[in-house]
Amino acid sequence: MAPQTSIPISANVLGTIGTVFWCIQLLPQIWYNWKQKKTDGLPGSMMFTWAASAVPFGVYAIVQNFSIAIQIQPQVFCTLALISWSQILIYNNGWAVWRASILAAAVGALFGGLQVLLILTLRGPYHQGIEWPITLVGVVSAILLAGGLIPPYFEIAKRSGRVVGINFIFLSIDWMGAFFSLMALGKYGPHLSTQSLCAKTPLTRNLAVAQNSFDVLGGVQYLVCLLLELGIFLSHAIFLLRTRSLRRRAKETHTPFDAIPEARRFVFPRPVEEQQEHEPQSGATSATVSVAGDIDVEKMGGEKAEEEEEEVAGSDDDGLEKRREKEDEGVVAETRRERTLSAGAAAGRWPAR
Repeated sequence: MAPQTSIPISANVLGTIGTVFWCIQLLPQIWYNWKQKKTDGLPGSMMFTWAASAVPFGVYAIVQNFSIAIQIQPQVFCTLALISWSQILIYNNGWAVWRASILAAAVGALFGGLQVLLILTLRGPYHQGIEWPITLVGVVSAILLAGGLIPPYFEIAKRSGRVVGINFIFLSIDWMGAFFSLMALGKYGPHLSTQSLCAKTPLTRNLAVAQNSFDVLGGVQYLVCLLLELGIFLSHAIFLLRTRSLRRRAKETHTPFDAIPEARRFVFPRPVEEQQEHEPQSGATSATVSVAGDIDVEKMGGEKAEEEEEEVAGSDDDGLEKRREKEDEGVVAETRRERTLSAGAAAGRWPAR
């Protein structure tokens, strides 16, 4: 579609409302992550993909000359998504705060530079009537925006439909922001412009909630966001209905919901007790082997000590016997010498001693 040549008042108003919602949508989630000091159930791929989707969406909105409010949306959205992504790196992956902050800032600078480059590259051909490049950018944006809402469904499936880690205030604000932004793109009749107000034409003929023409790709992005977030709401609502008796029992017995045996399938990862129940024999076998191994080691150690003592004792005995043999040999030699001297003296060969 051709770029907007004039922005109706209604589009500016609704776009501004949507932008306000999308400027604060992730603040409750960021605060929730900080308060809980954990991000279980909130995928890091969701926030990073959302931040990446802001690059083509910002290019698309600026080149198409949407209302200023909608042009600002992707920039704020990208910033908040990167902040939440850095929290996931800190609380879930164990990164240092400074390291995660530097990485998020570097990624944000890279995304900003890429967006400026694409705007400068695509604006000229678009005004010359070459529309397929900007259409491709809009398709990529819609795919990334929808793709960011796919990972939470895997987390929900792990917990049998239970939503964990996602703040519902954030989800509600995000849904309303997408809704009002979608209304700002729609066309339902003649737009409410300054000229129509000055001409004092009937309000019923000029009331509209739209731009001059409806942008399909921009509307698809918001519509996909609305539907996928509605699916998250419905999944948790069904979970609450399925577990109302378990939650009532937990409240009556003052027991945490996750500690109830019947609620283990709604918990991920599985409790340690359940993992041990699935592997009782292997645990017992390993314990038996460990004990038997300790006993064998003790026996081997005792036997080795006894052998060393025997070797030491044997070596002492051998040394004593050798010393005795040497002493006996010395006595025998001395005795023979004495006898030889005595015999020589008797024979007169040398004087007696």
